[in-house]
Amino acid sequence: MKRFRYMKAVSVREAIGIFAAEPGAALMAGGTNLVDLMKYDVSTPTVVVDINGLPLHDITEQPDGGLRLGALVSNADVAYDPRITERYPLLSSAILAGASGQLRNMATVGGNLLQRTRCSYFYDVQVPCNKREPGSGCPAKTGLNRGHAILGASPLCIATHPSDMCVALSALDATILVEGPRGVRSIPFSEFHRLPGESPERDTTLEPGEIILAVDLPLLPPSMGYSYLKIRDRLSYAFALVSVAVLIKIDDRIIQQAHLSLGSVAHKAWRDKDAETLLVGAAPVRAVFKRIADRLLDSAIAQEQNGFKIELAHRATVRCLEQAAAGTPQSQANKRIC
Repeated sequence: MKRFRYMKAVSVREAIGIFAAEPGAALMAGGTNLVDLMKYDVSTPTVVVDINGLPLHDITEQPDGGLRLGALVSNADVAYDPRITERYPLLSSAILAGASGQLRNMATVGGNLLQRTRCSYFYDVQVPCNKREPGSGCPAKTGLNRGHAILGASPLCIATHPSDMCVALSALDATILVEGPRGVRSIPFSEFHRLPGESPERDTTLEPGEIILAVDLPLLPPSMGYSYLKIRDRLSYAFALVSVAVLIKIDDRIIQQAHLSLGSVAHKAWRDKDAETLLVGAAPVRAVFKRIADRLLDSAIAQEQNGFKIELAHRATVRCLEQAAAGTPQSQANKRIC
């Protein structure tokens, strides 16, 4: 870890001012990802700005009936808040599927959105990585790529986004409130994270100096079925090989509304709203769910070692849709799928 200066911001405007003025600055909340990156010299900030004193620790009711999650609310506080468990159980389930209890106590809403990929080449400063050093290369293309992207990748980067929470927020159509030198703006969740394209070093659409203030959850229709299904190599404390978040509303055995997001298959949570519209008006049966899974994965491209993820994602999608439609969401206490 390289030497750095430490500063503690006492207001949002002060944090923005420091962050905008110092090109080498990094914001620290829980530090569960940043500290790891600093230990490996992947991130070498010249100044670390502690933002834990900012007034962003609350979950508040919104006039439209939704909830606002302050950027500094811990993952644990979100997962166990009664308003979340009652009105947004998909989000609670996704958070509980991730990390460990200790990490959830420290990790924050804003930090979860900004966590970096877990690609082993990104973490190893002795090897090239286009995400870490643009133009240096992507050894994952011909190296260890078992857990890498099957959707939305580019010739420059095949990394995946590791978050569980973000997969649920994508399905929930959340909105991210940010503030920077030019003021406050809202970013639809689908537009927050980027696909790698020609600039894989940029994970998000945040502008220089912008910080996350909150995440807004919209009011949901009543009686929506849900499930969050995470497939991984071991039952706990492991990143997903594939995850699926589903929200579905069924009346008279006909699907009225459906939201479906895949995780750990791309550089961001993966949604195809055109595929979702094909569910509306259909019966909630396996044959329909298989056709939707076909559509979602139609453009999937495998690397040498991760071709199994296409079939895994297909089966997980069908299974998660069936769980949500039947009102039997995946349990995060008993992770086994019978």
